[in-house]
Amino acid sequence: MFVLLPGVHLLDLAGPAQVFDTAAHFGQPYRLGYVAEREQVPSAQGLPLTADVRWPVLGADDLIVVPGWRAATLREGPGPSPACVERLRAHHAAGGTVASVCAGADALGRAGLLDGRRCTTHHQHQDELAARYPRATVVRDVLFTTDDGVMTSAGIASGIDLALHLLAVRHGPAFAARVARDMVIYARRNGHEPQESAMLRHRSHVDDTVHRTQDLIDDRLAEPLPLAYLAARAGVSERTLTRLFSRATGGLTPLRYQQTLRLERAQHLIDHGTTMEAAAREVGFDDARMLRRLRARVT
Repeated sequence: MFVLLPGVHLLDLAGPAQVFDTAAHFGQPYRLGYVAEREQVPSAQGLPLTADVRWPVLGADDLIVVPGWRAATLREGPGPSPACVERLRAHHAAGGTVASVCAGADALGRAGLLDGRRCTTHHQHQDELAARYPRATVVRDVLFTTDDGVMTSAGIASGIDLALHLLAVRHGPAFAARVARDMVIYARRNGHEPQESAMLRHRSHVDDTVHRTQDLIDDRLAEPLPLAYLAARAGVSERTLTRLFSRATGGLTPLRYQQTLRLERAQHLIDHGTTMEAAAREVGFDDARMLRRLRARVT
């Protein structure tokens, strides 16, 4: 559910909306809705928008997104109505997720949802956001933050990054990568981590043959996938696939790419309490020896 305030930035709205609409096209149960105080909402870019004035019944699985708007300062912005503020507060209290793009963080602040939580907004508003909500921890120079069901992003295009992150959390990074690829966003940026997952980091190319091969490896991470099989599925020779794959991914072979994915997945499992042996089996290694060797090589 998108909450539209007067002067809404089109990309703040359209970016996340496109992400979830694409996810719905690929079979996930997303249905987009738009609410506002009035049926006609002027955008910052001059295009008038139409929204519902009545809120639907929302459940804990639903997401409310407040896109940002154009204003010199947060204080001078349109601001949500008291009824809207209460809706945001009640939805989060019931276990739902609320998110903001750019100046939309001010709406979450008015609802008390930034108190005691990490948050961010557009760099032009960060100082004011920190002053208006001193109990919040404003994180600077990041694309987005997530904290206890409250998600905030830096603004404009970073709303896309926030939406893709939510898809990765709910449906896995392979699905988020599929959505990003369909939107021609081959390199999904992360919120605050120093580098991307390999599943996304090596998607910064436009070679469709390699993307199809990566899709297959992503989906069948733990299975043996011989080069001959991958080449046959791609419709090219083994030599051609190796050459194309290496050129597109900065020197990786398909096997090395699969090993990189397995290593990152195993490390994630280990970080969350899984034993080395169990993690190795989960990602497709016969035992932990290969996993140990790969970890040592990376270290």
